[in-house]
Amino acid sequence: MDFPILTFLTFLPILGMVIIMAMRKEQVTAIKSLTLVITGIQVLLAIILLANYDSSLGGVYEQASFQFVEKFRWIDIDNFSWIGKIKVDYFLGVDGISVPLVLLTTIVTFVAAISSWTISSSIKGYFSLFLLLDTGMMGVFVSLDFFLFFIFWELMLLPMYFLIGIWGGPRREYAAIKFFLYTLLGSIFLLIVMIGLYFSTQETIDGTKTFTFNLLAMMNADNFTSDGILSPLNPNNLRMIAYIALFAGFAIKIPMFPFHTWLPDAHVEAPTPISVILAGILLKMGTYAILRISFPVFPEITKQLVWYIALFGMVNIIYGAFCAMAQRDFKKLIAYSSVSHMGYVLLGMAALNTMGISGAIFQMFNHGIITSALFIIVGVIYDRTHTRMLDDFGGLGVKMPVYTGFVTVAFFAAIGLPGLNGFISEAFVFLGAFGVSLIRLITVISTLGILLGAGYMLWTLQRVYLGKLNEKWADLKDLDLREYAMFVPLSIIMIFFGVYPAPMLNLMNSSVNTMVQFLDEVRVFYTSLGSF
Repeated sequence: MDFPILTFLTFLPILGMVIIMAMRKEQVTAIKSLTLVITGIQVLLAIILLANYDSSLGGVYEQASFQFVEKFRWIDIDNFSWIGKIKVDYFLGVDGISVPLVLLTTIVTFVAAISSWTISSSIKGYFSLFLLLDTGMMGVFVSLDFFLFFIFWELMLLPMYFLIGIWGGPRREYAAIKFFLYTLLGSIFLLIVMIGLYFSTQETIDGTKTFTFNLLAMMNADNFTSDGILSPLNPNNLRMIAYIALFAGFAIKIPMFPFHTWLPDAHVEAPTPISVILAGILLKMGTYAILRISFPVFPEITKQLVWYIALFGMVNIIYGAFCAMAQRDFKKLIAYSSVSHMGYVLLGMAALNTMGISGAIFQMFNHGIITSALFIIVGVIYDRTHTRMLDDFGGLGVKMPVYTGFVTVAFFAAIGLPGLNGFISEAFVFLGAFGVSLIRLITVISTLGILLGAGYMLWTLQRVYLGKLNEKWADLKDLDLREYAMFVPLSIIMIFFGVYPAPMLNLMNSSVNTMVQFLDEVRVFYTSLGSF
């Protein structure tokens, strides 16, 4: 396509933000409507992108295999202090690994915009920050230049901090600062490794070799300098240290144990639409970044540490499930269930085979849809009762049958019931991981997460929605039109991909195959260089 669709997908919210900032604060309906229109257009653009996407191309490490590529020189300075030349590209593109997450981002953001209709204070500021956050998230999934990636990664930090800290619950300041500090720590790790890789990689531009932030160039051994501190051509242990630092920076966002403690606080204090975005999109940025950067740039170290990645995945699954089971706050239970389910993504990635990585990417998409519905479920009941304590409810299915029907779909999708989308991605994760003898025992132990997940989900369903009605809630009303608009699309997606997952699997298959083959071939080559 000649149309710069990725630029429009990424920066359209910025245009909306500028318009909102120029509007009067009294124009509440217009501000909310504009946000809804902007996010709706993003969904349409994502559908157009899917319709024109060629799933036979691999991507991963070759620019020719990426699609909808937009590339031009953004920063070009010849005599920049002691560094000499510094060149940064505006480089966007997608492949089968990023397209599902681009689609997920547009869907979840649109649903969150509908959920935001109930926001009643500082409307202009809220929706301006909401759209700025949208741009930061989308930019992460389409950037192929490390410098540009880092800018988008940092861009989403500021609006999320204020969205939690101003519009959150009673402990919002504490939760916002904790989120900010954890994420900022991870960003420092990213920055250090990015600089090290920049001065270890050279790309030929106009016949001259120059240092580069190009992620695809960093995946090619021919582009590394022999004296670069993070070059595989320069035997040392710094690549191992850089990999661990980079992985930790991304793991904070997942969040992976033991970096997970910011998540429950952020979820509990954040308003419902921000919890939806936080669980539905932001957590996926960590696992996506590991697949996009850590694995292909450091393939030989990935293979060395794959057992530990699987171990952390298992810990996330089991620990998160036990923590969820112990909660009495509905929202905190869902938050810990997210910790558990992101463990499946780590386990699938650790398999380093097509089935495992396909399951991991599909699990990112499915978990984003399911957990968005789960947090909306909590938001609906909290708006009516102003409590989230599970012990305060009982028998709500009698008064809110339609709402309880949507709850049942989302809960069983989270459990992994066959016929709903959670099942197929978890099945692929376990099948892929079980096929690797090194992590087979870890995979077997991780299956306990299915049993534990069913335990806390069914327990919650029984305590809140079944049994005798708590008379305190005898006057509750069922869903309104706005709430239908949130639940219906999410439920359709859960059922559709549960019954017919082939379109999503076909979308990512070629890219995943390319990545698996690339990791295996390059790992062998790098290892032969004797870096370790």
